[in-house]
Amino acid sequence: MTQLKVTQVRSAIGRPQDQKDTVRRLGIHRLHETVIKEDRPEIRGMIAKVRHLVTVEEIAEDHPKRRSTKKQEAGEESA
Repeated sequence: MTQLKVTQVRSAIGRPQDQKDTVRRLGIHRLHETVIKEDRPEIRGMIAKVRHLVTVEEIAEDHPKRRSTKKQEAGEESA
């Protein structure tokens, strides 16, 4: 699945409260901070609202990250 790399490049100081809230809800807390988000319509809408404050790059994931469970980790240790 495609992911988006969102970086805040302009300050939210002096902006309307809804734009400040949108930047926070994207998970960005400081200037030049970068977060990785899944490419979903609701995230695209949030980015569109604050497009003048952030830059966006698409990241194409070749293969999904593999998550191991505790059972798998225990099995690998004993093997």
